[in-house]
Amino acid sequence: MAKNDLIGGALWDAYSNKVSERMDNPTHLGVLTQKDANEKGAKLIVADYGAESCGDAVRLYWLVDSNDTIIDAKFKSFGCGTAIASSDMMVELCLGKKVQDAVKITNLDVEHALRDDPDTPAVPGQKMHCSVMAYDVIKKAAGLYLGKDAADFESEIIVCECARVSLSTIKEVIKLNDLKSVEDITNYTKAGAFCKSCIKPGGHEEREYYLEDILAEVRAEMDRESVKKVADKGSEIAFAEMTIAQKVRAIDKVIDEHIRPMLMMDGGDMEILDIKDTSDGFIDVYIRYLGACSGCASGSTDTLYAIESILQENLHPNIRVLPI
Repeated sequence: MAKNDLIGGALWDAYSNKVSERMDNPTHLGVLTQKDANEKGAKLIVADYGAESCGDAVRLYWLVDSNDTIIDAKFKSFGCGTAIASSDMMVELCLGKKVQDAVKITNLDVEHALRDDPDTPAVPGQKMHCSVMAYDVIKKAAGLYLGKDAADFESEIIVCECARVSLSTIKEVIKLNDLKSVEDITNYTKAGAFCKSCIKPGGHEEREYYLEDILAEVRAEMDRESVKKVADKGSEIAFAEMTIAQKVRAIDKVIDEHIRPMLMMDGGDMEILDIKDTSDGFIDVYIRYLGACSGCASGSTDTLYAIESILQENLHPNIRVLPI
């Protein structure tokens, strides 16, 4: 039976060629012994890590020389093909590094190294968690070599204790893959897949960070960055394709920089009430004058014309400003 018959062609196509190759022919699968260590004048380190949540397990072998450099490494894995491919790449990233540098390797480093091109994920979102074991077994091996507890190397803020997913990992995955829901985060990282305490307040264990809040914060940051790029470039097409919330932010930015200072000099101000896209291609911006502007006759003539002209010049020529 062909692989496509087993898992479906579409799913199989979601794996990179590098993952497929290492699933079938891992480069670093094997065992290192004390005899190997003695022959190379190195110290043998054997570290085990098992993910109880999915049943996968990996054993990592290092030969470390007197300069703390990993001169050889192998692995054995009990797990799915993705876990095997991830473990194989993890070993490759360790080779030639000092132990103190190898411990900085994360599951995202492993996944990125398995990509065929930088912008396409190496594995389907639901299999991203298989590379998390690499992150943990490296710390275990480094701890054994340096005589430390694996937790001593934990410089990251861990949001999901069950899947050992850090705050920085979650933020990066949201940005890289344009994730829009907590379910997306769970599919890509397995954060929130188990006890669910990290999803939102009210679970069996109180957390400092919750996925819902992290997602909202990162999405807001992404919106701000998008608006800034558009405002900097003055892209008419990009502005027209923005969401209403993004358009409000873009208009607010232009108002703050070019319009509000002019109004405030005369004791006035303004606010945006609504934005509507019309069927004839116009973008109507409904505003309300505040302060001295609200009672000024020029609020409906010269000032209105100036506001409309500035927005058209900086954002889109089809903007119409309508005072209410």
